[in-house]
Amino acid sequence: MDIESQSLTTCEVAPDGSTVVLGFTDSSGAAATIRLPLNQVGALAMTLPELINKALQSRFGDHTLRYAYPLASWTVEQSSDPGTGMMTLSTTDGFSVCFSMERELQHTLAEALASDGQGEPARIVN
Repeated sequence: MDIESQSLTTCEVAPDGSTVVLGFTDSSGAAATIRLPLNQVGALAMTLPELINKALQSRFGDHTLRYAYPLASWTVEQSSDPGTGMMTLSTTDGFSVCFSMERELQHTLAEALASDGQGEPARIVN
């Protein structure tokens, strides 16, 4: 079944947290919903940023384009594993993602962020 969405109408979490429900209006104006189990929502969340980048690159014929989210705040926390920390990045419109990071990677990131950029490439990749 191929459904073309006209607009996203609702995004909800089932009361027991087992599924996410997305409501939308299809191209004929009919209401429709899709229910995704939690593991599929996680897989979708991991896939969407790269799909957005590919769509932008295809649309504008520029392989360097990326969709950049404006960072508004960040939080660094210790996880239950002493060798791992967590960093949450958030935008002004409520989008946030939490990453787990081993200590060595945290130090590498800190050094890259603290660098004044003199004599270094504009992009640092780990």
